[in-house]
Amino acid sequence: MDGAARTRAWGLGFAVVSSICFGASGPFGKALIHAGLTPLQAVWLRIAGAALVLVPLVLLLRGRAAARTTARHFPVLAAYGLTGVAGCQALYFVAASRLPVGIAILLEFTGPILVLAWLRLVRRAPVHRTAVLGVLVAMAGLALVVQVWNGLALDALGLAAGLGAAACQAAYFLLVDRVAGEVDPLVLTAAGSLVAAVTLTALAAPWALPWQVLPAAVPVGGGTAPGWLLAAWIILVSTVLAYLTGVAAVHRLSAQVAGAICYTEAVAATLLAWAALGERLTPVQLTGGAIVLAGAFIAQRAVVERVPVPVPEVPAAALTR
Repeated sequence: MDGAARTRAWGLGFAVVSSICFGASGPFGKALIHAGLTPLQAVWLRIAGAALVLVPLVLLLRGRAAARTTARHFPVLAAYGLTGVAGCQALYFVAASRLPVGIAILLEFTGPILVLAWLRLVRRAPVHRTAVLGVLVAMAGLALVVQVWNGLALDALGLAAGLGAAACQAAYFLLVDRVAGEVDPLVLTAAGSLVAAVTLTALAAPWALPWQVLPAAVPVGGGTAPGWLLAAWIILVSTVLAYLTGVAAVHRLSAQVAGAICYTEAVAATLLAWAALGERLTPVQLTGGAIVLAGAFIAQRAVVERVPVPVPEVPAAALTR
């Protein structure tokens, strides 16, 4: 195997690991919510824990350059932290607490479709016909997932939260595109996590968090696991490791390839929710989910072709889970 092939193989491995790590956040976070945490408390625990790891890491590796970059681009970084991290994470956890995890993440993955709508309706930018096809395909799949013939059989608040997470994911795409090539992905990740943790503190009220959940045995996967272990997983594995392997992947692959591979996150989340929580989707919903992913993938490819993003860049889903 030559050097280029070896680099691509490592990139593929990192991208798949990143997707699986992110996919595990929903099932294990939902287990903590069932044990007594509110969705906002669970997401605050995840983001604040990640910030405690990532901020010192970035300061160690990037030093004063990180501080200068943050000061220069603070408005965009703050908006990114508020929407792409805090909003997306909080709304996804609310959706996952009221819907099957697989459906919650499928709703969030309609974000690229909203990017297309913004580009066409607000920026008045031309949209490729392939992108329009992707939107139509994804909307057809979403109709199957939410079962519109039953008058939207899903929980209304969960459905609204899932679509809100999609809107925040769309904001992520647009904000990252705005600072592409100017802000280091690690600096972006750490700054976004810090802004999100501070923002969510007042809403999550961590001083009222039922800390007794952490040493308690939490039901998961037909057995139990210590709450602190699940919390450590969603902080260290589903956030920190997921971000770092995502960055490593895109350094070895194009942003387009790495972003496409990250759509395996939805599959990983659905399978883990089935194994850990016993959640099963109907055959119709599974079919709809596959169609949603296909449509979102087509749409994202069209966006990448129309608005190229320079490498290094973080995969499409890597900074929104």
